[in-house]
Amino acid sequence: MNSSFNSFPSIREMTSKVEQAKGKPVQVKAPGSISFAEMLEKTTKVQEPLKFSKHANLRMESRNLDLSDEQLGRLKDGVAKASEKGIKESLVMLDDMAFIVNVTNNTVITAVGSSDEKIFTNIDGAVVV
Repeated sequence: MNSSFNSFPSIREMTSKVEQAKGKPVQVKAPGSISFAEMLEKTTKVQEPLKFSKHANLRMESRNLDLSDEQLGRLKDGVAKASEKGIKESLVMLDDMAFIVNVTNNTVITAVGSSDEKIFTNIDGAVVV
């Protein structure tokens, strides 16, 4: 730490000193980067398979919505992207279909086709795939 008159320690330096005083290990990382522990958790986390609620299954059946394997893969990718961004309840738009997904539980809550009403509530993000 520099002790000249107009020099002040950085927040990082002060945080490091406080953490050292508390006896905690100090983790210094560049702004915007993630720690090794965070990276390890992210890469080793096993993603649950995408589930469809009973309601979603009924909606898909009544609206004649069928997903091909390719579309199901894109839906899963959209849910993964929503998760990476921290979205909890997402609208995932896929071709002429829309799905409300509880990202935390990896569960499709409902499905909407192109001829249905286009009002979506209680979401905190949207992904177009």
